[in-house]
Amino acid sequence: MATTERRAEVIWEGALEHGRGELELKSGAAGALPVTWASRTRRSDGKTSPEELIAAAHASCFAMALSHGLTQGGTPPERLDVEAACTLDQTDQGLRIIGVHLDVGGVVPGIDEEGFEKAAAEAKDGCPVSNALKDNLAVSVTAHLEPGE
Repeated sequence: MATTERRAEVIWEGALEHGRGELELKSGAAGALPVTWASRTRRSDGKTSPEELIAAAHASCFAMALSHGLTQGGTPPERLDVEAACTLDQTDQGLRIIGVHLDVGGVVPGIDEEGFEKAAAEAKDGCPVSNALKDNLAVSVTAHLEPGE
């Protein structure tokens, strides 16, 4: 695989508290995304934040890593539902992202709960986004099987 680079750009206008920004994903996968200080620290009101974007990146990367691991183990998933929560908090060192928690449910024929939990833990350790974050903040995962259709 060749080295891959992806780009995003933000244009910010005004002072932090009342300013606003517009985020553009250079892939064109989504339209312009508004971002404000209020959407980061109080309520989103239809705007995004760096923490939400980290959660999105982590959830999608983890889903791919888990799907790959399950498939390599002979139990490809029918469905994975990954929710990531990225937490921003005031600490003694200032405002910090302190952790990301992944919660994954899966419909995976041929695997038991213990096997699914093990695969999720391995995916967390192998996920490139988890690896980028792990020495800087807490990364945790809970996994549970869901009934198939």
